[in-house]
Amino acid sequence: MQKNAAFPLAQDGRYAFFFDVDGTLAAIQPRPEEVFIPEGVVTNLQRLAAISEGALALVSGRPMDELDALAAPLRVPLAGVHGAERRDPAGKTEKISLPETVTRELIVLLEQGVAAMPGTHLESKGMAFALHYRQAEHYQQAVLALAEEMVKRFPVLTLQPGKCVVELKPKGVNKGAAIAAFMQLPPFTGRTPVFIGDDLTDEAGFKAVNAMEGISVKVGEGETLAGLRLADVNAVYHWLEQILLQLNKDKTSSVRSQGYESFSSRI
Repeated sequence: MQKNAAFPLAQDGRYAFFFDVDGTLAAIQPRPEEVFIPEGVVTNLQRLAAISEGALALVSGRPMDELDALAAPLRVPLAGVHGAERRDPAGKTEKISLPETVTRELIVLLEQGVAAMPGTHLESKGMAFALHYRQAEHYQQAVLALAEEMVKRFPVLTLQPGKCVVELKPKGVNKGAAIAAFMQLPPFTGRTPVFIGDDLTDEAGFKAVNAMEGISVKVGEGETLAGLRLADVNAVYHWLEQILLQLNKDKTSSVRSQGYESFSSRI
């Protein structure tokens, strides 16, 4: 993990920005439906998207319709449900679906399992399912066991742990693959990828960005593949403001003279 690192500004400023949402652009709330992105942050994302000529995408475990609602009026390329559904820069959408028979049986089994664990919550995303236990953390091992049982029963699934959540999603779907796919398309092509995320689900994204010699940023504590770290959501907001100032500056000015703290001592 690199310490006391200022954001390395490329001479041409050609970045491709990828943001996780929950825990990165929006503070974690007791329930997923209570999460929101502050209006000022949405405005700054709009500005950053304009500066980067549209090379900005949200990469999240949430479905795309929820991402559009959270980020409104901003409309950018999306990777929802960890990349199981994507909207490319041209507005074309692609979705990976589970077999209908698997989905029907899985919902019944998961609903039965959650009903036996008061305080847990099943979130259906169509092609993926999230088992939340933020309000009943004593059920962590039981929730994990339920998810592992489903993966054994349905080999098309894979298990993805997160913060107080365990998700079941189609095999081969992850944020790294989604970012790599975006990087093959204009306006992302030829730019330096920057990915900011906070959870275990973001590690595949960090790995992919590192392989592309990009910039990976972990929000919060914990082991990570990311090369840089920000302390929390508020630090992300501050970083976003600072990077907008930096990218708007005359490119002939000295970057070294700016002296702001971006990733600084928050390592």
